[in-house]
Amino acid sequence: MQKEFRKDIRGRGALSNIANRFLSTHFEATEEDHDNYLLEEGERSLLATELIKDTSRTIITKNNSPDVGFDYSINCYRGCEHGCAYCYARPTHEYLGYSAGLDFESKIHVKYEAPQLLREALLKSSWDGQTLFMSGVTDCYQPIERKLKLTRGCLEVLSEFKNPVGMITKNALVTRDIDILQNMAQWDGCMVFLSITTLDADLARNLEPRTSTPSAKLAAIEKLSAAGIPTGVNVAPVIPGLTDQELPMILKAAKEAGAQIAGFVPLRLPGSVLPVFDEWVKTHRPLRYDKIMSAIKDIRDGKLNSAEFGDRMRGSGPRAEHIRSLFKLTTRRLGLNEKDINLSSEHFKRPPQAGDQLSFDLD
Repeated sequence: MQKEFRKDIRGRGALSNIANRFLSTHFEATEEDHDNYLLEEGERSLLATELIKDTSRTIITKNNSPDVGFDYSINCYRGCEHGCAYCYARPTHEYLGYSAGLDFESKIHVKYEAPQLLREALLKSSWDGQTLFMSGVTDCYQPIERKLKLTRGCLEVLSEFKNPVGMITKNALVTRDIDILQNMAQWDGCMVFLSITTLDADLARNLEPRTSTPSAKLAAIEKLSAAGIPTGVNVAPVIPGLTDQELPMILKAAKEAGAQIAGFVPLRLPGSVLPVFDEWVKTHRPLRYDKIMSAIKDIRDGKLNSAEFGDRMRGSGPRAEHIRSLFKLTTRRLGLNEKDINLSSEHFKRPPQAGDQLSFDLD
């Protein structure tokens, strides 16, 4: 039978390796190079994931962006198998010499020594228990975490030191670590957000192919909340013209599952994210392409992206204001965000290390 070349790859969000903006040359795949043929009806080849050892010796990253809600983050991985077509972190792979397209979701840098590096960082006298965030430029529970357990190893270290952590993920694998998180919650040491973009399982399968299904994310919220772990939902990203109408429904479903707090972030298309997302829309929503791209411009002053601090996380114009108002009205009606959840560093303490001198209190 005649083999049919397919541009999309099962289990991947990007459709190609777009050019790296830092490199003067780039590679464009042919049908033979792509190795992605329809062998039988409904059967497509997979692009295998490659794990690459990250030999950097630092684990805590300082955030200098004023509109991001954390100061320090931990990233056990660089790149993300979830393959979300809209992921704002895609351009970070270009600094490693890769494409922000398929490379970002198939060439994963792994910091195998992350738990030990974290322990060393927390033992330094300059560290005083500031809240850490997992993660900034990847998802700490992406599929490979099921096997490598680096996020779990870091949580074990944080629990031992009683160092607070905030987490956000698109994967229900987080429930595997309920035992650690439940213990940390007893001293206000953790909070977990599940990030939900859509409740449409078919859309999610194409848009964020290796994340947990929407129903699995809601089930994770229910399990975490039932275990006494402060749990929230982040509706992110809100994609104008594609998912913005789902905002109230997502918030309602999350509240019913047990979420206490909620947030949202409008779609951002910085740098090389734009061509990846543009290609996705043209392929998966061709009849709605003009409507979706026009709606995105409506929240970015006629542009497809804004890099200005503050505006980039909020959007501007009547459509962006409508989304904000809808979020506020819905959360108020549902009783979300009624109580602040504050993580505490007051319990932070370095555990005794081998070789430490013993001290005694003599009355």
